[in-house]
Amino acid sequence: MREIVLDTETTGLDPLRGDRLVEIGCVEIFNRMPTGQTYHVYINPERDMPAEAFAVHGLSAEFLSTKPLFPEVVDAFLEFIGDAPLVIHNASFDISFINAELDRIKRPAIPRERLVDTLLLARRKHPGVSNRLDDLCSRYSIDNSHRTKHGALLDSELLAEVYVDLVGARQSQLLLASDAQDIRVNAAGDAPRRQRSVPLAPRVSDAEREAHRAFIATLGDKAIWNEFLPAPAVPPAG
Repeated sequence: MREIVLDTETTGLDPLRGDRLVEIGCVEIFNRMPTGQTYHVYINPERDMPAEAFAVHGLSAEFLSTKPLFPEVVDAFLEFIGDAPLVIHNASFDISFINAELDRIKRPAIPRERLVDTLLLARRKHPGVSNRLDDLCSRYSIDNSHRTKHGALLDSELLAEVYVDLVGARQSQLLLASDAQDIRVNAAGDAPRRQRSVPLAPRVSDAEREAHRAFIATLGDKAIWNEFLPAPAVPPAG
């Protein structure tokens, strides 16, 4: 299944009060594994950059003034995400900014049914503790030492790794890898059968086994079933 891990940076906290989108970063994953395909763009917000926002992501109004406007990048963005589910940390924040930009140019909003909110997933899995992206990276031993400031693409890449752990996909991948090692093909080209460490207790009684042997005897010496009969038990010497 194709999913898109997405993050944004903005000029503030509320698109209804004039705050704008300044960066979008996306990472494509397929069956919970990154494919290497990404989408990243800086956007000119056509306004100043508050000091509080600049302290978070380090994107100045001067730097962004040379970047494209949202209408110039919207088609490429929508083409990249397609109709895939969108995996976002605190999804209501990011989607409110994206939909505000879409509304400004009279484009349809992205429905909330497409959203997978990793913040909600983390709160269910780890209740009562902080579930910021940095906290989750630390919890799952994901290296985020290069995250000195927020960045939409970097944060999407980190979130993609966190998401794999949140939904238990990494453990499944490790189990599959272990299974693959246990069922290696031998030199003759045959896959050896895996053996239980403790054999199951027999479910056929001695009486049933003898009745089956007697039935096979009625089929004649050439019956194929004779090849599958176990050798009769030899009584211990006396």
